[in-house]
Amino acid sequence: MAPETVIQINQLNIAFDKVEVIKNVSLQINQGEILGIVGESGSGKSLTSLAIMGLLPENAQVSGSILFNNGAENIEILHTRNSAKLRGNQISMIFQEPMTSLNPSMRCGQQVMESILLHQKTTKQSARQKVLELFEQVKLPNPERIFSAYPHELSGGQKQRVMISMAIASRPKLLIADEPTTALDVTVQKSILELLKELKNSLGMSIIFISHDLGVIAELCDRVAVMYRGEIVEHGDIQHIFYSAQEAYTKGLIACRPEIEGRLKKLPVVSDFTENKEISYEKETEIERQARFDKIYSQKPILEIKNLNKYFTIHSGYFKSKNEIKAVQDVSFELYKGETLGLVGESGSGKTTLSRTLLLLEKPTQGEIIYEGKDLVMANKKEIRQIRKDIQIIFQDPYSSLNPRQNIQQIITEPLMIHGIGAGKKDRLDIAANLLEKVNMSSDALNKYPHEFSGGQRQRIGIARALALRPKIIICDESVSALDVSVQAQVLNLLNDLKEEFGLTYLFISHDLSVVKYMSDRLIVLRHGEVQEYGNADEIYANPSTNYTRELIAAIPKL
Repeated sequence: MAPETVIQINQLNIAFDKVEVIKNVSLQINQGEILGIVGESGSGKSLTSLAIMGLLPENAQVSGSILFNNGAENIEILHTRNSAKLRGNQISMIFQEPMTSLNPSMRCGQQVMESILLHQKTTKQSARQKVLELFEQVKLPNPERIFSAYPHELSGGQKQRVMISMAIASRPKLLIADEPTTALDVTVQKSILELLKELKNSLGMSIIFISHDLGVIAELCDRVAVMYRGEIVEHGDIQHIFYSAQEAYTKGLIACRPEIEGRLKKLPVVSDFTENKEISYEKETEIERQARFDKIYSQKPILEIKNLNKYFTIHSGYFKSKNEIKAVQDVSFELYKGETLGLVGESGSGKTTLSRTLLLLEKPTQGEIIYEGKDLVMANKKEIRQIRKDIQIIFQDPYSSLNPRQNIQQIITEPLMIHGIGAGKKDRLDIAANLLEKVNMSSDALNKYPHEFSGGQRQRIGIARALALRPKIIICDESVSALDVSVQAQVLNLLNDLKEEFGLTYLFISHDLSVVKYMSDRLIVLRHGEVQEYGNADEIYANPSTNYTRELIAAIPKL
């Protein structure tokens, strides 16, 4: 007996102002099946899912059909009452960023209750009980507390579980998960993937899982559709796609993810495959790596952190006791000129607080930060200003870290003006144009604004701004975690090239362990503000000494 077809997409075409963005897409999802859709930003993954939900903008020009429930219902792709009846009831969706999907002014339990009361005939008391049962089903700790909590009081993983409980409240036949784990730590990501598998089996749901991470797709899905520029370029089961891929684009997506075993000197990128370029798979040898280490670690450290502590005091009310949060606890390490020191840990481990303290954006509670022999904790304002010139940061989200009201020329030349670099406006303009060329961008970008660029291009602009002050140390704070794997590979290659050209030193912060291992010479594993492991990156990965590190490594999605 053939399995029931939950969704049948037939020759879907979507255009805006006569520009085709989805071209002749046909897909079928059967009952109890997980279909993965992969591709870079702009490939059409999310737009296809919005068509299934009937959430396309009114100005979309659409052709083709989407049949639901073994062809019994024809989904009207543009918003109608019919699509609204299906949406949230028989077809549900989990979005990438739970914080923007949840109402910050409503308690989490009330938001899930609202969804239940909208789609089901029940009392408020019954709906409340249903929410608590759902919270238990998605393995949220202390459901009563979560029910009364506001979104900002929960971790990223907990917020995503609240979104999942809302999505499954009506026991939908189809669940669309649009990049639901992209912003999550590897351990939280693993738990969410396991949860989705359990829910699929217990509820008999079908799932469309959208991602740009092929490792995640390989762990979760039965079949994969690869999208590129609005078209499905390859489609098949997991084994076929990952071990017998035919299309150059698919091969490129698979190849550009850093391997856990070995270390390529340069990561392949998608354009190497689509443009049929010669690809080098040369790896750094043990002899080459050791020779580099001998050179780096024969010097004195450029930065020494000694017994650093950073505590925050939380006031819970006028008459209530103060709570002390120990964000960084007794952290010590050295950073050597020319090395990349990796820093990993889950959300809340203290990574960002540590980086902010090193930049003196947070005053340490205790400890020493010794830069080129001087304790920065004792530095005056003038000295701190000079130090900030020497130690720069590249942020996680290039869009929010670039002023939308400034053009790229202003963004790059402003720090030059502040620190008195350049003989005049023309000289600073030449420096900005040269920096853009260094990050593989045209000087034509100088008169444009951040919103006119892709995520990868914005991150390159952020790197150019960090380089403007000719720093000695750059802190890369989750600087590639928001990027597609193909763009991520380009930026990682760029960072390594710039490191060689400018003699830079990196503190590389990330929750993606495969990326950290690829980039790092040595590694710090941080948990609850404390150092769990510290040493040679390869040795820590090969022989982790703590259960926490073993769990982090085991959670890395593997192709």
